[in-house]
Amino acid sequence: MKIRKAIATPGFTGFYFDDQTAIRAGAQTDYFTYRGEPKTEGFKAIRQAGETLSIMLVLDNDMIGYGDAVAVQYSGAFGRDELFNSEKEKAFFDEHLASRLIGLDVSRFKENAEHFDTLEIDGRPLHTAMRYGITQALLEASAKANGMTMSELIRKEYDIKDDSYHMIPMFAQTGDDRYNNVDKMIMKEIDVLPHALINSVKDKLGPRGELLEEYVKWLRHRIFDKRLNEAYHPIFHIDVYGTVGMIFDDDIGKVYHYLKGLSDIAYPFTLRIEGPIDKGSQEETRAALKALKDHIDADEDCHVEIVADEWCNTLFDVKSFVDEDAAHMVQVKTPDLGGVNNTIEALRYCLKKGVGAYSGGSCNETNISAEVTTSIAMACNAKQCLAKPGMGTDEGIMIVKNHMKRTLALIESGD
Repeated sequence: MKIRKAIATPGFTGFYFDDQTAIRAGAQTDYFTYRGEPKTEGFKAIRQAGETLSIMLVLDNDMIGYGDAVAVQYSGAFGRDELFNSEKEKAFFDEHLASRLIGLDVSRFKENAEHFDTLEIDGRPLHTAMRYGITQALLEASAKANGMTMSELIRKEYDIKDDSYHMIPMFAQTGDDRYNNVDKMIMKEIDVLPHALINSVKDKLGPRGELLEEYVKWLRHRIFDKRLNEAYHPIFHIDVYGTVGMIFDDDIGKVYHYLKGLSDIAYPFTLRIEGPIDKGSQEETRAALKALKDHIDADEDCHVEIVADEWCNTLFDVKSFVDEDAAHMVQVKTPDLGGVNNTIEALRYCLKKGVGAYSGGSCNETNISAEVTTSIAMACNAKQCLAKPGMGTDEGIMIVKNHMKRTLALIESGD
């Protein structure tokens, strides 16, 4: 089966591009926007509309493989590619990529994905988002050409010897509406919650961490108060964007004692803290997280898990964090890895090494990219996957959970 047409069109994502450098520097909110000037190259405002380039590969039998080229909310930061511009990238696609895709045999996925993921034009690799979108479309096209789900195709091509499929624990994020959206998660019995977006010391963490302590107390009480099923026992996963390290001047001992106290507040719920320290570079951040993990692991009474995120942008980065034993769980931030073939390899590497394989991503994605990467999470038996896109909670939960259920139903039906 070959590609007959390759079409691309700009569109919107499920959230926005945010200039994290400006936000961390203290930019003040102004209703849904921010006051002040952006600090990251390419941004016209601190918050601006997220963009996607939708890629459609029309096959000889008129079936279509869909993929969406998207970049994360905090684009241009932590060593990532420049801000993604869908109009500019459409012109690039039409000039340089469409002709390379037309006539391509999609009976196999892996080789095609690796080719476009490593393709260079005029000596430069494709934008990370473009690699992400093209390989999504190739994966769906190959699955349709072979008459199977994307999850089944991945297991076949990557020789994953497991005949069983199951629902992957889902992690939902509240955005800034960290109280109302928790109630939605409790009603829907979400496995892992709430993310909480703790990206400000002044407004969300507190100069001594007291605001987050109060929030975790409230979260624990809210679950006991509102759950209808006593067996519902979610994991607490909170992203702090390096702010805990900031209030303790990155003192490992002080950060450890604070997180231990926070886990005591959360008990009996397991507590995961994503990005507790950010030292401003990959090497220094990885070393700090390893030192913090060593403190935690040495204390049998400390029940907190460290999740690596920022500075973990590529397959090589993921392997580096895993090999250095720098976290209990690593977020495979799917748009940052470029080709989805890298997401597959990263999740499999985490599982092989006994590190929590979190198939993550960004609120700034689309329904298409969410469905493709959810299929990958199912094929690879990830420890958890992100409900995405958006920050409204319900939309991402619906898209990801329903896709998992549809995939399971199709596989179980034998069709």
